[in-house]
Amino acid sequence: MNVESSLDNCKITGNYILKSKLGAGASSLSSVWKSEHRVTGEEVAVKQVFVSKLNRHLKNCLECEINFLSSVNNPNIIRLLDVFQAEDSIFLVFEYCKGGSLAAYIQNHGRVHEGIARRLMQQLGAGLKILHCHHIVHRDLKPENILLSTQEADMVLKIADFGLSRVVQPGKYAETVCGSPLYMAPEVLQFQGYDDKVDMWSVGAILFELLNGSPPFHGRTNVQLLQNINSCASLPFSPFLLPALNSDCIDICSRLLSVDPGHRLSFNEFYNHKFMRRKGAWN
Repeated sequence: MNVESSLDNCKITGNYILKSKLGAGASSLSSVWKSEHRVTGEEVAVKQVFVSKLNRHLKNCLECEINFLSSVNNPNIIRLLDVFQAEDSIFLVFEYCKGGSLAAYIQNHGRVHEGIARRLMQQLGAGLKILHCHHIVHRDLKPENILLSTQEADMVLKIADFGLSRVVQPGKYAETVCGSPLYMAPEVLQFQGYDDKVDMWSVGAILFELLNGSPPFHGRTNVQLLQNINSCASLPFSPFLLPALNSDCIDICSRLLSVDPGHRLSFNEFYNHKFMRRKGAWN
């Protein structure tokens, strides 16, 4: 099965027309295309993974991604529609999310109301519950890897890009340093063994960014970033924002961003926290 150029300079592979590039993965190991089914006209997103560029670790992650997404059907996890191979690439066909990424949403809207943040966290929690049941650690949760069905009030959040995910059984630890530094747990930055609580740190960073408009910690280098994390006595919320936040909101964010993973909220503690249990979708 070969990739060929169509008359309008779009590429065709299998049953799909690759129309425009949406983005590229780290080190150009993959590309994501806005695409269309040749027969039905259905809009999809096609991820082209260049297998020849993958090391053994990344090939294992790709296998984990395909196996996991092929076995689940949840509204808060990106839906895998098809997988096929062509030339030196594997193509993963996903549902297309018209709302773009959560990163774009934050960029367009700035910080959001606490009720909207809660609703998004509730949806994120529902998706993460499936990962938790399968012992999957995502390892790269960040706004760029969370997609939205639309940017309207009824938007549905979908966890995407499982390219660094892996299975970590209870009581076991992973050691590979991977992810995006601004959302990376300090134990990963310090080259320590870690478990699924690294995803909880990332969730805390995302919640903070939703509420504050920017990630909680910054640094020109990973060393400086880690220093800033360790030297921070309390979360750096804007002083103008704090009075407007419910105490449950501040508590869950603070406990998710605990530097010590032993004190950090587990998934179950996060999922059942008072902040998550509050009624009302947008208030």
